[in-house]
Amino acid sequence: MMTDLLSHLIEMDEALLLAINGWRAAWADAFMYAFSGKWIWVPLYVSLVYVIFRNLPWRTALGCAVAIALTITFADQVGASLIRPEVCRLRPANPENPLSEMIHIVNGYRGGRYGFPSCHAANTFGLAFFLVYLFRQRMLSVFILLWALVTCYSRAYLGVHYPGDLLAGALLGFIGASLFYGLFRKVCRYRRPDPLVQGWIPLAVGGLTVVGMLVYSFC
Repeated sequence: MMTDLLSHLIEMDEALLLAINGWRAAWADAFMYAFSGKWIWVPLYVSLVYVIFRNLPWRTALGCAVAIALTITFADQVGASLIRPEVCRLRPANPENPLSEMIHIVNGYRGGRYGFPSCHAANTFGLAFFLVYLFRQRMLSVFILLWALVTCYSRAYLGVHYPGDLLAGALLGFIGASLFYGLFRKVCRYRRPDPLVQGWIPLAVGGLTVVGMLVYSFC
């Protein structure tokens, strides 16, 4: 019974991946490859750090920065160092995976060997959920969650993660954010700023980054 259920879930996971990866366009290849990158989002991270230190007392802001770092480290290391070596699920694009013959590869990128859970999903959703808890500001929360969601979609589009990898990573990020935000709130006696000062800056920086990637993708 459990074996049949697991087999069915794996088949659904593969079918959904092939549907996402199978939709191909030259501009989408460029856009998804760029969106999935790490360094492209440095300006967004800097703007978020600025807003945190702009709205919180410096000791509280420093504690918040440490809590975010711990959230991302927890999500990344639990996924990469503890779960992946035990599960050993090959990435779809890995040449050792028979499914790789049906995967559309972008710019020769295949990722590492194993992909469950997705550390991209764990890290981005860990940061996103922490910020949702931290500020409870509607527009910023919607933007940062959409950012994490599109990041996950880009990983499936590139063929380096199954949707199940991404879902597990997002769950891991949620657990890490919930745990370390709770600790931060208790230790630093955090009080949410109301109103949030200059909360529009990450929205502007993130939006301009996306626009820049779109322009680049269509050129």
